[in-house]
Amino acid sequence: MGNIDTKDINSAPQAEKFGTFLGVYTPSVLTILGLVMYLRFGWVVGNVGLGFTLLIVVLASSITFITALSASAISTNMRVGVGGEYFMISRSLGLELGGAIGIPLYLCRTLSITFYSFGLAEAIAMFWPASLGIMPSYMIQLITAVIIVIITIMSGKSAGFVLKLQVPIMIAVGISILALAIGVFSGKFHAPEMTATFRTAPQGFWYVFAVFFPAVTGFTAGIGMSGDLKDPRKSIPRGTLFAVLTGTIIYLFIPVLLAITTKMDPERLASGGVETWGNIAILGSLLVIPGIFGAILSSAFGSVLGGPRVLQSLAQDRLAPSFLAKLSKTGQPTISTWISGAIALAAVLLGDLNTVAEFVTILFLTLYVMLNFSAALENLTGDASYRPKIKVPWYISLLGSFGAFFVMFLINHVAGIAGVILEFTLFWILQRRSMKKEWGDVRAGFWGTLARFALLKLRKHEKDPRNWRPNILVFAGDLTKRLPLVQIAYLLNQRRGILTVCNMVIGNLLNNDINIKEETAKMDEILEQEGILAFNEVDVVSHFESGSIKIVQANGFAGLQSNTIMFGWSEDKDRMSSILKTVRAISGFHKSSLLVRINETPVISGRNRMDIWWRGKHSNGDLMLLLAHLLSLNSEWKNSIINIYTVILVEEDREFMLENLEEMISEVRIKAEPIVIIKPKDKSVTEIIHENSANANIVFMGLDIPQDGKEKNYVDRLEELSEGLKTTVFVRNGEEFAGEMI
Repeated sequence: MGNIDTKDINSAPQAEKFGTFLGVYTPSVLTILGLVMYLRFGWVVGNVGLGFTLLIVVLASSITFITALSASAISTNMRVGVGGEYFMISRSLGLELGGAIGIPLYLCRTLSITFYSFGLAEAIAMFWPASLGIMPSYMIQLITAVIIVIITIMSGKSAGFVLKLQVPIMIAVGISILALAIGVFSGKFHAPEMTATFRTAPQGFWYVFAVFFPAVTGFTAGIGMSGDLKDPRKSIPRGTLFAVLTGTIIYLFIPVLLAITTKMDPERLASGGVETWGNIAILGSLLVIPGIFGAILSSAFGSVLGGPRVLQSLAQDRLAPSFLAKLSKTGQPTISTWISGAIALAAVLLGDLNTVAEFVTILFLTLYVMLNFSAALENLTGDASYRPKIKVPWYISLLGSFGAFFVMFLINHVAGIAGVILEFTLFWILQRRSMKKEWGDVRAGFWGTLARFALLKLRKHEKDPRNWRPNILVFAGDLTKRLPLVQIAYLLNQRRGILTVCNMVIGNLLNNDINIKEETAKMDEILEQEGILAFNEVDVVSHFESGSIKIVQANGFAGLQSNTIMFGWSEDKDRMSSILKTVRAISGFHKSSLLVRINETPVISGRNRMDIWWRGKHSNGDLMLLLAHLLSLNSEWKNSIINIYTVILVEEDREFMLENLEEMISEVRIKAEPIVIIKPKDKSVTEIIHENSANANIVFMGLDIPQDGKEKNYVDRLEELSEGLKTTVFVRNGEEFAGEMI
């Protein structure tokens, strides 16, 4: 996945670009000052009184203001492209979460075209002749369909014309508010009712709050025009914040007017609707109706402009068919606009969209949750790339996120749960598609910050034997040949520690002997195919011994240094001697060593038996038993038997040794079978091992450090011990907990 080619973008038709006022402020403020303002304010004041109405306005506006601040912070930190909120979230939280929000966002905006068109059709129905009775529902649907077709055609041809058309609409809305104020001040006043009566809202305060809340939404209409702005970084914060502040001031002013006028008492306000303004305003409905019509029409225009641009951005990110990203000669996403209009037109057939409208509000709220969460997370992670011009404390954004989440379930908990399930489902589907992207996102910063915090805390506990975990560095060489060795390391690691797979190459970096990036990518591919979770690295060294020692010293950091080094068996005795010399140095670093010889492939056949050869001492035996236990925790080995063998010379020692083994097994709480063998005089220890462990899937034995110069002799001894066994792991415990069974 990813963005469309730069060539395609550069050759795309150039659309007319807009500034702060036309591009952001006008569509945002007109969507805020919409039909809800005319319909619900009188009802709210009549039910909860002036004091609680102002409280509701402040609470609702606070959530939108915080969200506007968060959106502004994100927009000033990146080059915002087409798609508005979807673009910002996908570039912040990742393509999967962005898509999970963007797809419902597109549907919301598209269905909003139908909602607002229905509202305008019902407003037009007021002029239906009374002699003909109530306008039939099919006529309302027909008028709605005509409105959708007209605004879709206008928007598809020119966004500039539509945005400029909103200027006279805003004037009409302003005149209606002024007419209301003049109507109030030209009449008599009374003291406002301050107590809540809940005359027509017996469900209580939060019900009234939930009914009113959609009045303050819609401020993101201007953000949706991000791809059509001259300077999104400046226009989005300025236009959005100013629109929210304008809406808040007007919303604090209107309830005061409605509460003090004698033209409508509280009882009539509580049961009134759109006619409330007509009864109070100067010249009645004459100056109010154009404002109502304009408010509805502008909201519909905002939806028909914003929706196709979300679809265009989804198409650019390959979340929708690529042809939807194509632009017309005037730079408009015409195909996306026609498709959006067709969907809105089809939605007219649903007739009553009240339930769907509620669900759409819920999905818009999930958008606010994610916008605030994105800003909070960007702030918390402290990425160097996050340098917004508008700085919002993380806890403020998080407060806005929780507030939107609370309101979402307050409005309709069933729709809230359905919305969350929908977006989680979309996220799961998009994540399974393993989409690639060409931009970073805040998740990397979040995990980086969390890792840093954890590592600093881990430093205080890294020396505690109780917290020991197998951080294995395995020298694998060519993975295509050494994959069984890495599989054993992965099983011993048991997903509890850090596994690092190293391909050590003898060469000279100055001569460009190896393409490290290419070789690392090959290792990544093989490990991913095998389902092995590991870090991998390619290291070029001039000599095996000195190179391997340097790699061991440098591997890991803080409390996550490698503590166990694994080598594979080599048929070259000189190489084996070098490995043993390296093990000597590694022991000096207090790191353990594992030398693995695999004689049978597949590596693990049967997975039913592990043998440990115990010399009656701790140190190596501790680690051997611990590794066998870790291996048994894997599902492939969960039914395996762990046998602990020890060889004694005389019968008299049998009971004593058996008691010691049973006591040790009980203390360490590892299920194992102790087996004591008396060495016959005519058999060597090697013969005893071969006789008893020939059928074991894996055999653990201790690894000594030979004296300097005696390495080749010890290689012969190790070869003799492991000859004929399926898989042998020679263990050298160099940890500080040697002799302290974990």
